[in-house]
Amino acid sequence: MPLKKFQPRPGVNKENTRYVNENGWYDSEKVRFRQGTPEKIGGWLRISTATFLGICRSLWNWVTLIGDNLVGVGTNLKFYIEKGGAYYDITPIRDTATLSNPFYIAPPGPSTTVLVTDTAHGAITGDYVTFSGSTTANFNAEFSITYNDANSYYITLPSALATGTYGGTTVTAAYQINVGASIQLPLTGWGAGAWGSGTWGSGTATATLFRLWTQNNFGQSLIFGYRGGPVYYWDAATGLGSRGVLLSSVAGASDVPTVQNVLFVSDNRFVFAFGCNDYGESTLNPMLIRWSAQEEPENWTVSPTKQAGSLTLSHGSEIVTAVQTRQEIVVFTDSSIYSLQYLGPPAVWSQQILGDNISIISSNAAVVGSGRVYWMGVDKFYMYDGRVNTLTCDLRKYIYNDINLEQNEQVFCSTNEGFNEVWWFYCSITGPDGTGTSENPNTTIDRYVVYNYIESDGKGGQGIWYHGSMARTAWLDSGLRNYPVAATYSYNLVNHEEGVDNGENQIALPIDSYISSSEFDIEDGDKFGFVWRMLPDMNFEGSTAASPSVVMTLIPMQNSGSGYNNPTSIGGSDNATVTRTATVPIEQYTGQVYIRVRGRQMIMEISSTGAAALGVQWQLGHPRFDIRQDGRR
Repeated sequence: MPLKKFQPRPGVNKENTRYVNENGWYDSEKVRFRQGTPEKIGGWLRISTATFLGICRSLWNWVTLIGDNLVGVGTNLKFYIEKGGAYYDITPIRDTATLSNPFYIAPPGPSTTVLVTDTAHGAITGDYVTFSGSTTANFNAEFSITYNDANSYYITLPSALATGTYGGTTVTAAYQINVGASIQLPLTGWGAGAWGSGTWGSGTATATLFRLWTQNNFGQSLIFGYRGGPVYYWDAATGLGSRGVLLSSVAGASDVPTVQNVLFVSDNRFVFAFGCNDYGESTLNPMLIRWSAQEEPENWTVSPTKQAGSLTLSHGSEIVTAVQTRQEIVVFTDSSIYSLQYLGPPAVWSQQILGDNISIISSNAAVVGSGRVYWMGVDKFYMYDGRVNTLTCDLRKYIYNDINLEQNEQVFCSTNEGFNEVWWFYCSITGPDGTGTSENPNTTIDRYVVYNYIESDGKGGQGIWYHGSMARTAWLDSGLRNYPVAATYSYNLVNHEEGVDNGENQIALPIDSYISSSEFDIEDGDKFGFVWRMLPDMNFEGSTAASPSVVMTLIPMQNSGSGYNNPTSIGGSDNATVTRTATVPIEQYTGQVYIRVRGRQMIMEISSTGAAALGVQWQLGHPRFDIRQDGRR
């Protein structure tokens, strides 16, 4: 019998049974496709030993006029500028106060717990305050606040002091903006729990809201703000030692929105606020769009000679996000999608509805890739290229059965343009350790799904899907840096596609990767086949290990859907390690391996796991099997 070439379609498909997807792939982990064949994804490396405080939800990269390559890092606790691996705290100051002997250590001392008295301080637990001017130097530092009441709070000293009152008469307290929640918190009050529970009209989130930042550079400076907060401005000319300030405090500022949900800077240099307060009002209108005068980010006053203005969308209850693509800004409400196009004065910007009854799962779930807009809805995926289209997703059932929709605002996406990919990250219900349940679901991001918009699906179409597990909180694909940058739960940034190992903690660890095929018939699905020899076709180019290897496993089945064979009954599974020798080029591989596998259908797996995966990069070609017909029973 001639050798059987194993050449499945690219992409992973879990919409039906393994057998229905015959000649395809069914499961994957840290694998992508290139030219139709699977390969292990690239590694990642921490950019420095420095860390930041809080969970990062926003990254933005730009270069200043003096050539500083900067990244804005917005976390639930602070806002930073990253340069050269160092993080500079530019978190805006909310308020300052001059206090007299505000520090008190209660008996019995000595103690590190300090009660600070400041009437109407406005702080909440987790906020940061910096003291200066104290006659006791121990207090002239930054501290995290533990809330006590409206007029006092606690801080903790690094070393204990005796009982007593401290500070002197001219202590200055500089309070940073209130911190936000690191996860999406449940509503409280009417409508948040069982029917009729709570008080009517009190269905609001807890005081500490989930912190989502948006940011864009305006020239060399930065416009930024968090959802439900004011607009901030950081002037690069003032240096990395300066903090962000309210845009409304900048010289010449007028009518700047005092509250907004999403900020955006257009290519023709208008600053937009999506969901904001109207002129002369303080209440947020979630469907209102306002923009500044062109080239004047601080000027939002409408006049005959300026182009500042506003408009209100009608379809939906709130604007969720906006992205810019070719000659238009695409705006998403919670039920529709709009196009904003620049007309010039007097109308300036016009809106046109592109589609209705369309959802988006979160503020960070849309991205532009190769001139098209891709986004994740609450129950399917979409694409806009002049028309709104539903993306056929071969993993749709798997993803939406797996995702924790209570943490939908944590979903974020970005491109990895070097590989023609869009990545979405989300919280699964079960979580990375498998302990989550539908009643108590996981709240950390642990899964990803990838759409490759270039690869052929092997069925006459374009675009394939694959998935895996990875804990990231933000991702930035920028042409201004050598690698895509991602934020981790280790409070640092890593360069992706750098190296072949997991360098999140600057110690190379192996990356477990595998891919598993759907069932395929040995002959025609009627007779048994006996596989006695395999000719692997593997590429280890890029590996740093001296002898890189993978394990190729054949899993036989007596009938489709019957489960894996019992090794004691009809042969079980067999596997072999495929490796190059140390004395030949890495493109030369094991020529053949001898195995003993018998079944009607089989599943093939390629894996690189554990210590053997350290330094290994692999790409599968088209392996072949030597099969003998072996009867019907």
